Amino acid sequence: MIRDEQTLRQLLEVVSRFVHERLIPNETALAETDQVPADILAEMREMGLFGLSIPEGYGGLGLTTEEEVCIALELGRAAPAFRSIFGTNNGIGAQGILIDGTEAQKSAYVPPLASGEVISAFCLTEPDFGSDAASIRTSARRDGDHYVLNGTKRFITNGPEAQLFTVMARTDPQSKGAEGISAFIVEGNAAGLSRGNAYGKMGQQGAHICDIIFQDVRVPAANIIGGVEGRGFKTAMKVLDRGRLHIAAVCVALAERLLDDALDYAVNRKQFGKPIAQHQLVQAMLADSKAESYAGRCMVLDAAQRKDAGDNVSALAACAKLFCSEMVGRVADRAVQIHGGAGYVSDYAVDRLYRDVRLFRIYEGTSQIQQIIIARHMINAAD
Repeated sequence: MIRDEQTLRQLLEVVSRFVHERLIPNETALAETDQVPADILAEMREMGLFGLSIPEGYGGLGLTTEEEVCIALELGRAAPAFRSIFGTNNGIGAQGILIDGTEAQKSAYVPPLASGEVISAFCLTEPDFGSDAASIRTSARRDGDHYVLNGTKRFITNGPEAQLFTVMARTDPQSKGAEGISAFIVEGNAAGLSRGNAYGKMGQQGAHICDIIFQDVRVPAANIIGGVEGRGFKTAMKVLDRGRLHIAAVCVALAERLLDDALDYAVNRKQFGKPIAQHQLVQAMLADSKAESYAGRCMVLDAAQRKDAGDNVSALAACAKLFCSEMVGRVADRAVQIHGGAGYVSDYAVDRLYRDVRLFRIYEGTSQIQQIIIARHMINAAD
């Protein structure tokens, strides 16, 4: 739902200028230094990007799902590592607290996330468990007015920088499924919390991941989200619909960026006496990419509108995330092919973006997990 067309249009114009004048020109520096420049980070905070989806009452912009998707369709045109640094604050870092947290938890922790003063991370994946999140082993043992956390979380986005963690841990050792999992708010300076070295990655330089290790970390009982044990897994699942739509929108934006770059190259590159854009097999690749990116845009906007209308969009969000993350991979592959040898060297952005987009098929639920979610919804609806 778009509440005020004019206000949104003005915001989109500001974001578009920021993307084209500040982010895209700094993509090479981002990749080479593996770091978002400090001045750009400061501008992101000033623009309110850390609080896009956080309600105004807690210091955010309070965008609806559709409005957030529209912003992501602009922001996503730049290297995805730029978005990653504030994406968690808007998504899984804050939404779990907003959806299921107590008012005291929201008041204490959400405003610093909205301003970007605090960077958050979401701790679910473990060394032995990724897609099978209900089987996590990190334990949370009650000890008076505290819980004691022990375990390791793996591949945690923003892990090296985060000052606040939402941690899924098992409070009921007798329960081996989702019912025994609770969600905790853990401050980054807690005694016993340590961070592994940042992982080297195939792409998305500037977005950092590491392991987060909990060794007898004492967390106040007041920091269990919602104040109730056993709801952590449900909290995690609740925040995924919006997050998957956001990622799907970013995939569409990157597909459109890749297509623009490929088209520009095809129009200007000549072979056999004419621009390669006039060769029909190149035209086929351009056309397929246009059709698929347009389909992805329509899916994301439709699902966002339905979510704002109050519909259950878990299946639609999974559809959008599945299609768009797979689609941008195909578009990236065609873009490299259109560039030919130039697409395999670092002189063109397509080389880097090709590697960057590969991750979208893995996080926020792999493509295979999305397929299972979609199929289960179909089967349940048929019963």
